[in-house]
Amino acid sequence: MSAQNQIRRMTAPEITARKGKEPIVCLTAYDTPTALILDEHCDLILVGDSLGMVVHGLVTTVGVTLDMMIMHGQAVMRGSQKAMVVVDLPFGYYEDSPERAFRNAARVMCETGCQAVKIESGSHAAATISYLVERGIPVMSHVGLRPQSMNVLGGFRARGRTQKVADEIIESSVAAAGAGSFAVVVEGVSAELADKVTAAVDIPTIGIGASAGCDGQILVTPDMLGMFDRTPKFVKKYAGLKDIIETAVKSYRDEVRSRSFPSDAQTYKFRK
Repeated sequence: MSAQNQIRRMTAPEITARKGKEPIVCLTAYDTPTALILDEHCDLILVGDSLGMVVHGLVTTVGVTLDMMIMHGQAVMRGSQKAMVVVDLPFGYYEDSPERAFRNAARVMCETGCQAVKIESGSHAAATISYLVERGIPVMSHVGLRPQSMNVLGGFRARGRTQKVADEIIESSVAAAGAGSFAVVVEGVSAELADKVTAAVDIPTIGIGASAGCDGQILVTPDMLGMFDRTPKFVKKYAGLKDIIETAVKSYRDEVRSRSFPSDAQTYKFRK
């Protein structure tokens, strides 16, 4: 296929231009089959470091490595054509200096072909975001509940309960937008605070456990598909995939044990 005939992906400027317009549809993906399904329906696919918990069984996202993010990013890129693909920079790979952040972000983009990276936006973030954007790397920011900082924040708890913390979240969002972020994820805050962040920045806000008034929404796909018994309280389960898989596996188990497994499905057909 020639370059001229390839389907064009959503770009960072196009996402930014959706501010206050048609809501932006986002979901996470970590593998090729899921990306193939999501691509037709999502504007943006996030290869989130949540993969550490929902794919690799880690207790938090802190143990996720850059190599893990790159491997899953490559898989998602193979399964998508239209959606913008954003890959998280994991904990410990961007915080100490803008230069190190650039080296790791450039590696992610070069080795996966993704269109942007995402970083959690604390007080250090504005300088890093500006450094990356000036060097050609689009950045999505992340404020509110920041999973990589759960050891400092005291766990996976809603943020912005006090005026001081709420003001800090708004300030971080404004700083990230001013530094050049094309969008900002707002996680685990009240609807009132999320609406204030949305009004304070000129880039789209992507809510997760925040307000329906954000410019877009994102969920962890295995959560919304009902793959786990326990999910965050804000997650609506759109399917019960765990039960469907268990039913199929039990049927398979019973057929194998009763020797009623269909022989035509078990025998390899050779071509003549």
